[in-house]
Amino acid sequence: MTAQPALDDRWTIADLDHLNPHQPYEIIAGDLYVIHAPHWRHQEVCDNVAELLRVWSRETGLGRVATGPGVIFSEADNVIPDVVWVQQDRLGAIVDEAGHLTAAPDLVVEVLSESAKDQVRDRQVKRKLYSSQGVQEYWIVDRFQKRIELYRRSETHLERVATLLATDRLTSPLLPNFSCEVALLFR
Repeated sequence: MTAQPALDDRWTIADLDHLNPHQPYEIIAGDLYVIHAPHWRHQEVCDNVAELLRVWSRETGLGRVATGPGVIFSEADNVIPDVVWVQQDRLGAIVDEAGHLTAAPDLVVEVLSESAKDQVRDRQVKRKLYSSQGVQEYWIVDRFQKRIELYRRSETHLERVATLLATDRLTSPLLPNFSCEVALLFR
């Protein structure tokens, strides 16, 4: 049986009930994306990012970190970012009973996969979605080039503010006193 989107050719969360329950999917602007299991190295970088954020979060008590959470912005926009961070005082208000985020995390981190199609989705499609939904900061981690593209919210959208190389230090006004050498993310 081949699954079909809703009548208007836009996929929604309800359509996922008719697909393979063991396969992860994302829906962005009503378009369906099949998510493939990440490369071992991709997952290591995600874990490194999450670990550094988690240690800082525990020390400060300012927020919480999750890897691979479901983020449901709307019926036609739901994604599974690699890593998110949410301010502690917002978390209870934006997590539903099923444990999904229902509003923008403060920080979203996507680690690039090898596929050019996946890189376009992270750099363009997801950045546009995160920008429109109110994400405050977006990090695109390039494990191949060992660099991070930093986007921060301007008044209306996410704007690229820096590209950090392995020898640079990663800091953020969103994360007071957080600082780490970029190379640590790729160890």
